[in-house]
Amino acid sequence: MHKKMGLDVGDKTIGVALSDMMGITAQPLKTIRRKNYEKDFDELIQIIKSNSVDEIISGLPKNMNGTLGPQGEKVIKFIEKLQGVIDIKVEYWDERLTTVAAQRALLEADMSREKRKK
Repeated sequence: MHKKMGLDVGDKTIGVALSDMMGITAQPLKTIRRKNYEKDFDELIQIIKSNSVDEIISGLPKNMNGTLGPQGEKVIKFIEKLQGVIDIKVEYWDERLTTVAAQRALLEADMSREKRKK
């Protein structure tokens, strides 16, 4: 079985997570400090090869009305360029309300505001 890789593409960093072998859960792997496309892609390709990644899921920030804002357009541009150097299926994950859901889960777990910031 192969793994899925999750990407959270930002202007300064790329968050990378890997699934378990069954593709059920994901754990954070590392945060890549962005330099340029070539170096970013080299690091991602190394992770893909060393972990037998066969699918990538990238977060896609959208406005609440479903349209793409500037950050969403940057993510799509990055992924399109990445797909030019890899032969792996990439899917997008709508990020709307994910922060709200995460904060709610932390509140339900009775986590203090100070711990939530970490």
